[in-house]
Amino acid sequence: MLGNPSDGFHGKTLASLIANFCAQVWLEASDALCIAPDGRRGAMTWASLDELRSRVQHAGYPEEAPLLLATCKMFVDVCESRGIRLPPRNFTIGYSTSIPLQVGLAGSSAIVVGALQAMMEFYGVGSGDIPQAQQPSVALAVESEELGVPAGLQDRVTQVYGGLVYMDFDREYMARWGHGRYEKLDLALLPPLYLAYDKAGVASGSIHGPVRALWARGDQEVVATMSALAQLAERGKGALLSGDHEEFGRLMDQNFDTRLALYGEEALGARNLRMIRTGRSLGLPAKFAGSGGAVIGLCPSERQAETIQRFAEEGFECCVVNPVEIVLPPGNGSRCHPSS
Repeated sequence: MLGNPSDGFHGKTLASLIANFCAQVWLEASDALCIAPDGRRGAMTWASLDELRSRVQHAGYPEEAPLLLATCKMFVDVCESRGIRLPPRNFTIGYSTSIPLQVGLAGSSAIVVGALQAMMEFYGVGSGDIPQAQQPSVALAVESEELGVPAGLQDRVTQVYGGLVYMDFDREYMARWGHGRYEKLDLALLPPLYLAYDKAGVASGSIHGPVRALWARGDQEVVATMSALAQLAERGKGALLSGDHEEFGRLMDQNFDTRLALYGEEALGARNLRMIRTGRSLGLPAKFAGSGGAVIGLCPSERQAETIQRFAEEGFECCVVNPVEIVLPPGNGSRCHPSS
């Protein structure tokens, strides 16, 4: 909601899980190790997790179910590095998702975090073995290290901790502890919000790549802008704690305007800008919900129907945000992770 959504810049962010969309990972005991991404039929099968890891190390990742395969391999690697002995048990794992693709709503990370936590539960690996603060880093490594996908910690922190989370990715702190400072806030602090998105989607790497390269070289404008975005997140936290929703809305607008000044209209895309302008034409705050493809802003309850209709007229999907702590269906061997 505030800060820079690509947190590889050692900034600060404020984000929440929402129940509007969900990735559900199911896992059940089986004789062989099976990955069935689209259901319980047509599964890829191995004798064990160790065999899966060995195959991947030699042959790489196939096009089918790379997220689940990479999560399984990373889970084995992390357990081995921490001296965690896994019992000789196998499982079948798969998932379904309603999270729109490539609109900055954490669709891939929801699958990874759900699979990671399902395996931890299945093998009896707890937060004493892999501390909660380090689980987002494990989930990030699945995509950034195993699959070579540019990504950041923010979505994964929110999905591991649940609810509304304030994150500080201070460089020195992370170098010392291996993770950022993560603070849970009361969901009741949030004002009513709307979310609009473009079904077409966009790859976030294409938006962040050039700016990330400049930041890595120490470009003064980029460094200063990332620091300004971090301060907006900090001020946003203060506005929520004081109940100043008008200030929170102004900060959301300022967040987007600051980002636009750095990235430029061409990089952010015409349809993304059209969503922003649609929200603001209604007199509502509007900023990206993530790296692009979706916008979020304040929306009083009496304006919600009008807002949804206006975005629909512009060719976009729109809904009222339903913040949530976490969704865990009881007793069915599955984990449902909302988007963030």
